[in-house]
Amino acid sequence: MLLPAAMTKPRAIAGRARRALGRRLADGNERSRWLARRGTARFRLRPTFLVIGAQKAGTSSLYWYLSEHPAILCASPKEVHYFDHAYHQGSGWYVAHFPIAPRAAVARRQVGVPPVVGEVTPAYLFNPLVPERVRAFDPAMKLIAILRDPVTRAYSQYHMQLRQGRETRSFEDALAHEASALPAELERILSDPSASSEMAQRIAYVGRGRYAEQLDRWLEFFPREQLFVLTSDELRADPADAMSRIAHFLDIPEYRSDTYTMSGVKKYPPMDPAMSEHLARTFETDNRRLELLLGRELNWTHPRTTVARDP
Repeated sequence: MLLPAAMTKPRAIAGRARRALGRRLADGNERSRWLARRGTARFRLRPTFLVIGAQKAGTSSLYWYLSEHPAILCASPKEVHYFDHAYHQGSGWYVAHFPIAPRAAVARRQVGVPPVVGEVTPAYLFNPLVPERVRAFDPAMKLIAILRDPVTRAYSQYHMQLRQGRETRSFEDALAHEASALPAELERILSDPSASSEMAQRIAYVGRGRYAEQLDRWLEFFPREQLFVLTSDELRADPADAMSRIAHFLDIPEYRSDTYTMSGVKKYPPMDPAMSEHLARTFETDNRRLELLLGRELNWTHPRTTVARDP
């Protein structure tokens, strides 16, 4: 079933309201506001799906596309970070980020099916503690991962860190720092579940692009049929088709928006070709593993010269 595009108006207005709410919550008095919302947690909807990553792969655009769908109710703000940064806050804090239960009844009357409820936190894919926590919360949770060529993803993350003032090294030096510092950061997280994972996430330019090992962790706790994988190229090339496939995965009617605008797109200088080649070699084995896991080829950066392959 394809829902009519005429349903866009109220959802678009609601989307703008959620964006405004997210900005207000980032300002002062955030604690008191969320304490008030936490008191209504028992009246709020629980998530049925998560977009778990990857960072810099189009999750901002996907969040707004999901928010516009009449049969999808999303958390506010976009990135709740419960299962990584705020797990100590408890499930009441988490559920307070979702719409109140009557919203589901309204949506069901509009579309004829119960709505699905979700959130988008791209850091979830990378954090090794998150899959088990999500399964403890709901073993039936559906998972969506959107992946980007790991070479361009790493470079995009680097420039985001520069803009935010969190990185001052050259790209080459940042990768060298990751190689020396990331193993210890990951070990610290695994040995102390209460430790912050923010530093590991910030410096993991290559680490966050090793998708096969990250998805393998999730598949230790969830069956393959609960995981939907999309590429950022697919979302960019045909967002309507991508959203149709997601609707099928979530078992809701299809819906086509009038427009699909990409969010969070930034411009920065091109990567040095030698560095691109180096990263392509770095990721080659990982990409081959990912293709085997997904059962399809990926049109991503490949080394320009042939390198030795495992048998």
